[in-house]
Amino acid sequence: MRSLQANPARQAGSTLIEVLVSVLVLAIGLFGAAALQLGALRNNQSSYEHAQMTVLTQSMFDAMRANPTGANNGDYELADWTCAAPASATLAGADLALWLGSVHAQIHAGACGRVTCTGRDCLVGLRWDDSRASGGSRAQTFEVRGSL
Repeated sequence: MRSLQANPARQAGSTLIEVLVSVLVLAIGLFGAAALQLGALRNNQSSYEHAQMTVLTQSMFDAMRANPTGANNGDYELADWTCAAPASATLAGADLALWLGSVHAQIHAGACGRVTCTGRDCLVGLRWDDSRASGGSRAQTFEVRGSL
């Protein structure tokens, strides 16, 4: 009669320790992939904000080109970083209010803008908090120089 005791040399399958180690290795890999995805999302948001800054600065140039009298009179000038549109009943004041409102809606509620002109050469700048991105700063600045 044969013994019911198993022969260790013929034993097949995995032990519980082997299964636990493989699950641990898989979990570490999945956490690494999740962290990589999170970093990619943050940097993608920063890239989106930079693209929006280009559109928004060009929209301010378009507004100034559409109102050459106001641009020549310096009505669009914001020499310091301005986070809230100055109260004004002029077309330039309405353009600035709409521009800063768009910046706050599309980028960040704390974003600020600046417009300085020397003759017909102007510099339109935006500043916002980009600290979520890899290597981003709290005072990220984006400026575009152009002629009217």
